[in-house]
Amino acid sequence: MLALPDEIRARYERVREEVGPEVTVVAATKYVSVDEMAVLAEAGVEIVGENRAQDLEEKHATYGDAFRWHFIGHLQSRKAKVLNRICELVHSLDSESAAKRLEVPALVQVNLAGEETKSGVAPEHLDRFLGLYRDVRGLSTMPPEVADPEESRPVFRKLRELGAEHGLAELSMGTSQDYKVAAEEGATYVRVGTVLWSG
Repeated sequence: MLALPDEIRARYERVREEVGPEVTVVAATKYVSVDEMAVLAEAGVEIVGENRAQDLEEKHATYGDAFRWHFIGHLQSRKAKVLNRICELVHSLDSESAAKRLEVPALVQVNLAGEETKSGVAPEHLDRFLGLYRDVRGLSTMPPEVADPEESRPVFRKLRELGAEHGLAELSMGTSQDYKVAAEEGATYVRVGTVLWSG
């Protein structure tokens, strides 16, 4: 159950103040139903990030221009055509097959922690991968889940350094658990959900 629109609006504005004007707040809507999206529109949420192409398509069919649409989940190349039609930015490009089919601006997802369960390009393969896609705007990463947000700082710092090495200014990193630390380390996008819906 989502909070009321006024509560979400207050939390959304608080997060925006905490991260500063240089950072874009993307509302992660993986667990928000189609019907509940109306509450986000009423609360003034501008950019939403979806994890599944099917959900993206369904929500966009109902709400269209009410939001700007980003894709933040695992990118399956066969779903690229849906993203090409709807999204202004994809945060999770990490496969050669997807790079061949995607046509919108993208961030390359980097697996900095070397976790086998996480998607992403290994840092040592980043050079080659960046040559596969014409419209890479920056990098993204998902650090391991941690109890203390400070534990994510070295991962965020490494992504910033990688971005600087490759002349890529856009960095998508940080979620509800650690978005403040991500902003301090140079995030230009943070993807938050729980902190908006349940305070």
